[in-house]
Amino acid sequence: MSETVKLQLVSTIPERCRVCYTCVRECPARAIRISQRQAEVMRERCIGCGNCVRVCSQHAKQMLSCLDGARRLLAGRTPTLVCVAPSYPAEFPDLSPGELVGMLRRLGFAGVHEVGFGADLVAREYTRLLADRPGDRFIATTCPAVTSYVERFYSDLVPLLAPIVSPMIATARALRARLDHRVRILFVGPCLAKKEEAIADQVQGEIDCVLTFEELREFFAENGVTPDPADAEREDFDPPHAGAGALFPITRGMLEAAGIPDDLLRAEVVSAAGRVEFREAIRDFQSGELEARLLEVLCCTGCIMGPGMTTEAPLFSRRTHVSRRVRADLAGRDRGEYEAAMRELDALDLHRGFAPDDKRLPEPSETEVKALLARLGKLRPEDELNCGACGYDTCREHAIAIYEGLAESEMCLPYTIEELRHAVQELAVSHSALASAQEALVHSEKLASMGQLAAGIAHEVNNPLGVVLMYTHMLLEETSAESPLREDLATIVEQTDRAKRIVSGLLDFARENKVVLARLDIRDLVTRAVRAAALPAEIEVSTDHLGDPHAEVDGDQVAQVLINLISNAGAAMAGGGRLRITSRGENGELRLEVEDTGVGIPPENRSKIFTPFFTTKRAGEGTGLGLAVTYGIVKMHRGDIRVESNSDPQAGPTGTKFTVTLPARRRENSDAPREGQLAAAPAAAIAAAGG
Repeated sequence: MSETVKLQLVSTIPERCRVCYTCVRECPARAIRISQRQAEVMRERCIGCGNCVRVCSQHAKQMLSCLDGARRLLAGRTPTLVCVAPSYPAEFPDLSPGELVGMLRRLGFAGVHEVGFGADLVAREYTRLLADRPGDRFIATTCPAVTSYVERFYSDLVPLLAPIVSPMIATARALRARLDHRVRILFVGPCLAKKEEAIADQVQGEIDCVLTFEELREFFAENGVTPDPADAEREDFDPPHAGAGALFPITRGMLEAAGIPDDLLRAEVVSAAGRVEFREAIRDFQSGELEARLLEVLCCTGCIMGPGMTTEAPLFSRRTHVSRRVRADLAGRDRGEYEAAMRELDALDLHRGFAPDDKRLPEPSETEVKALLARLGKLRPEDELNCGACGYDTCREHAIAIYEGLAESEMCLPYTIEELRHAVQELAVSHSALASAQEALVHSEKLASMGQLAAGIAHEVNNPLGVVLMYTHMLLEETSAESPLREDLATIVEQTDRAKRIVSGLLDFARENKVVLARLDIRDLVTRAVRAAALPAEIEVSTDHLGDPHAEVDGDQVAQVLINLISNAGAAMAGGGRLRITSRGENGELRLEVEDTGVGIPPENRSKIFTPFFTTKRAGEGTGLGLAVTYGIVKMHRGDIRVESNSDPQAGPTGTKFTVTLPARRRENSDAPREGQLAAAPAAAIAAAGG
């Protein structure tokens, strides 16, 4: 069978396909390719068994329609005969043969014939073949789906295909021999594969059109043709009439018609039917495990189960309808007329050939299979669940199908579930990050608003405070040491100085000063900050400098950051402790770590430590602006600040570690904050710092 006669026998309706992989599981030829979440029927591999059509609950598979060809035949001037497959009693159990024949004549057919007679001719030919070639082995060729399967996937068995036409072709040859070679012939039956058989190179022109029973029903409805009870008596199939060949659509029917015994002891003849059995039988026939002389195989469990049937009746009900019809016909037919027709066509040529059309795909090596299995998460034999959810019987078959381009990794249900679990975990992380980002945004807005407020307050309050302080000092100079007013004036000076320090802190928080970058030695900044913090003697201080100690930073501001962090660490170690300061310069970054062994920061306070005016110190001991100012300086440097702390002695040693990360070099085209601005905090930094 050449490439030019391949038909798209089955196609997928994309909008209906739910990609359930049922068609993959039921396709004996592995002709279903899953690509971009769609099940595509591969024309070059499809054998026309129609299994995918039968099993698709969403009706997403549609068979090739030849109704247009039938309409053209009947519209032409050449007489058209119709040949009806012997499975018709299973499709039309409510119609008598006469009623069905009458309906076909009303469609315009010049003759209505039984394919069962062609089956009788074929059965006789098989008897002769086995008798004439006693040492040879054969695969029966009555099922076109099976012959296509052998041609495409067991091309080395093609010489063993019985060189005999199917009953459809035998009927066509018989009619042309008895009537007129110029007639047109249309076949009606349950088989989809017949459409491709009719245009095969070796028998092309024998059959002009093929319709399934489903299409015939549509043709009847289109033309308004309904049963006429009167036809039951006056109509009948045109001769020659069928004999036992009408049993062909039933499993082992061909053997019955040919009188070939299915002897289990001698096992010379073996019959197999159905998607699983027919493949196993052909495989064993090839390997030699099956020593039968004749392998009679059907792709369906009998032609009465073909995809072109519309009846919903179960298998044995259909068998009953066919066998009952055959018994009635054999009892009512003229045996002499049948034998005369068989003698007349004794020399009819029923030979045909078959040609290899190899569609086997290159198989992957064991290494490639293992790599594909590993990609599916099948690292060990016990990981190969062989659950069949992908449509393939085993995980190895699925992996091979992926290699061949027929399948996708996502078809594996356990693999997809695991991927979904990872996706859910990643989504949870993203959700958490989003929540942190939202919290950080709110925090940044608060800082910006408070910065603007602080700048305004500082401008308005600073000058009056300076005036008060100046006049208070003047009064102190004019007041004698013994005056009772001197103590009150000293209190005014003390509190006014405190107010000015608060205002100064507000100005620092508002960041009215600019970032002036310069290349500095961080070791000097750390030394200066430790000296300025003036820690108690009972606190042990150690410093460690790793990597490049130089960085381009604003020295005064970074020193202020270190002083604030060191001072807070000292306050957390009122009874003494160890303070470790580390600087690391690498990969274009400067990392400063200030770690203490103090009391730690309780979890409920970690989200507040960078909030302006938040402090855990007693009234008068702190303004709550130190860490807020520190945060602002770090952000102005396009840096990051993080905090790790433990305040629970039962959970381990208490203490706090602040980590400040700053760019070690000036960034080109950096969008640094201008004077009077407070840098907004990246979400990750605020989240890591506790909000």
